[in-house]
Amino acid sequence: MAQEPVTVLVPHAEGEAALADIDGLELVRYDEQADELPDAAQRAAVLIPGFLATSEALRLVERCPRLRLVQLLSAGAELWVGRLPEGVQLSDCQGAHGGVTAEWVLATTLAVLREIPPFVRAQDEGRWDQHITDTLTGKRVLLVGAGDLAEQTARRLETFDVAAVTRVGRRARDGVHATSELPDLLPDHDVVVLLVPLTDETRGLVDAAFLAAMPDGALLVNAARGPVVDTDALLAELRAERLRAAIDVVDPEPLPADHPLWSAPQLLITPHVGGSVPGHLDRAYRVVHDQLAAVARGEDPPNLVINGY
Repeated sequence: MAQEPVTVLVPHAEGEAALADIDGLELVRYDEQADELPDAAQRAAVLIPGFLATSEALRLVERCPRLRLVQLLSAGAELWVGRLPEGVQLSDCQGAHGGVTAEWVLATTLAVLREIPPFVRAQDEGRWDQHITDTLTGKRVLLVGAGDLAEQTARRLETFDVAAVTRVGRRARDGVHATSELPDLLPDHDVVVLLVPLTDETRGLVDAAFLAAMPDGALLVNAARGPVVDTDALLAELRAERLRAAIDVVDPEPLPADHPLWSAPQLLITPHVGGSVPGHLDRAYRVVHDQLAAVARGEDPPNLVINGY
């Protein structure tokens, strides 16, 4: 007797094409902006939300009574952790966007150190503001995170002749320090890059004490999630002009037009665009292909999220 195919709700034509060669799947397109799902939602076992889906996407789960898995197109899973019905698994897209997000880390780190934003403002004013800037060469860089994104960032940093790259993870292992060592590590690093997922452990990790431990003039780069950083504590350091920062994520997000972060000195803000570049869906669906090929074989997907990771 033939095994019933696994019905997968897919929001993109790119996804249909990328997954079409997997035997045992029934791929059904849906419109993530529409109020109604296709009739196939009644038998769907897998739901793929849109890229960078908001909390609105959670409503889709309620309309899939036979759902067994939510497969994300992003690495960040915090929106879904703890909010799925019992028996529904969650798989992220770790490995898809690490390279381009690492590119954002390098771009904004260099922009702040080489003072590109002030030079652009001077250009707008027709003002020749020639002076010496800082440099990434010789800097000691601390990567708070030890996954794919940290690996991609470390590899790119090496080409800039940095003095050292130190990695920090949940637990100590070869080449990686434990999070508990941060108070001792922070004073010895010029650039601190946040690359962790948002979990109960990392929410508010970068508080006033964390920032105070960073040396004067150090640069904080947030490619993680906004709530990893205490916004008020960061504002205090920026207003004192003791630290510099580049952030792609904020708390709250999106940032209201009247929020004081917009006018904080020594801060570069981008609107959560680290992974938003051409080809992002192709990269995501290459990872999803491996996840759903495992599901079609009756196995758990390799990127299964457990305890927020």
